[in-house]
Amino acid sequence: MTHASSAPLPEPDEWRGLVLAACTGEDASRFAGVFGIGEEARGVRLLAVLFPRDTEEPTILQTRLTPEDLSYQSLSTELAAAFWYERILHDLFGVTPLGHPRPDPLLLPLSDPRHAPLPGTTRRPPPLEPDETAVPRAVTGPGIFTIPHGPVRSGVFESVEYLVETPGEDIPRVQIRVFHKHRGLSKSFEQLTPDDGTLLAERAEGIASVAHALAFCHAVERCAQVDVPWPARLTRAFYAELERVANHLEVMIKLTEAAGLAVATARFGLHKERTMRLVARCSHSRFARGVVVPGGVHALPELKPSAVAPELGRLSKAITDDWDAAMATPSFLDRLRGTGRLAPALARSHGALGPVGKASGCSTDARYERPYDAYTALGLGPLPRHAEGDVMARTRVRGTELRQSFQLLAQILEELRAVDSGDSLRHELPAGVTGESAGWAEAPQGEVLYLLRMEEGRIVRCAPRSASLHNLVLFHEVFGGDILTDFPFIEASFGLSIAGVAV
Repeated sequence: MTHASSAPLPEPDEWRGLVLAACTGEDASRFAGVFGIGEEARGVRLLAVLFPRDTEEPTILQTRLTPEDLSYQSLSTELAAAFWYERILHDLFGVTPLGHPRPDPLLLPLSDPRHAPLPGTTRRPPPLEPDETAVPRAVTGPGIFTIPHGPVRSGVFESVEYLVETPGEDIPRVQIRVFHKHRGLSKSFEQLTPDDGTLLAERAEGIASVAHALAFCHAVERCAQVDVPWPARLTRAFYAELERVANHLEVMIKLTEAAGLAVATARFGLHKERTMRLVARCSHSRFARGVVVPGGVHALPELKPSAVAPELGRLSKAITDDWDAAMATPSFLDRLRGTGRLAPALARSHGALGPVGKASGCSTDARYERPYDAYTALGLGPLPRHAEGDVMARTRVRGTELRQSFQLLAQILEELRAVDSGDSLRHELPAGVTGESAGWAEAPQGEVLYLLRMEEGRIVRCAPRSASLHNLVLFHEVFGGDILTDFPFIEASFGLSIAGVAV
């Protein structure tokens, strides 16, 4: 992790100028988020994370706000990608981004901002009293009404509330309230050991358990300067790609269900279940929890490569056949084509991640740009990329990634055949690790990022950022020309997790 400034830190106004300058122009860095660290009596330290082009290491630009003045001029007025991050800074740290276009609560609708939990400090706030009415309406006039969609909805859906402001069928505006899912994980990480922190990271976003464990462990390993044995790197990539397969199948399940294709929904549900059961037979957990540990992995897959390979071959063929059949069904394609279009210019300016970004011309993928574990040696093939930006393009990206995942899994299994059962699977961390670092991994939803601060072997501050958090704010922007019956297709095509947003 590269610190772009040394002590003393720049003043907030200077820091803001540095961030904006780095994120503009032809060689602009990709904005990955702005985060806070509470520092007891010293106030709040702000860290803007940027990824320069053609550089694997992130740049961290820092400033400090004093306890007497927890405010600065908002980045969001000129850098739209900071919009939600600054709202979170207000919720968790009581920081005020002056001039923010809509500073209403996102994670914690507190009636008293003085109760902010201040992650990174020993502060334990009293029981919080959220003000659940603290969301303003923007679309008003005769015939306009608001549909509160959630937080509890029919079927198996996470707790989220969409406030759809509409005159009838068109959707001019959608507001998103995610605080129903907030669990205070940033505070829960404090004072944990790296091993216990991994258990918590796996549960930050259940559908991306492996990716979160990897990103967290990468941060720990970079902080401790520990390498990971090759067999462990292979094993990590093995479970990460199976997780990608299961997630992309889940998106197709929801899309076909929204279109009323009962047979296709059942078929893709069967394929996902077969994938999850394979993961369980290899790791004793349907989500591969407990496999990834700091410094390596707990164990190799329980099934031998010779047993896994033919099963993956059959699964790949069945998925490909059903995927191709669905993508040749006119009534299905009619619902995908042109729906929920995310303009490429907006996607690029925001730094959209994962399939959402790739479908709108963004080529961000941590496995290519900043390879880790076995991805440094595996043949990834061409990066899937489209420019249409609609539900169709996002579905096509996932279809391409599915095929790539099975190709990668075949390579990994071939490499695992040469691994001896006596080979090292984990390098122990040195005692008393102290320092700061960043770690990342490519989840099925896109880049997962962890900022970590450790003192004497304990976690002082851990800031997880999922692709779900970074991308969901774009959900506001994709309803131009769409109607209420398009809503489930657009939501499914984003493929995000509310738990990953409201950590």
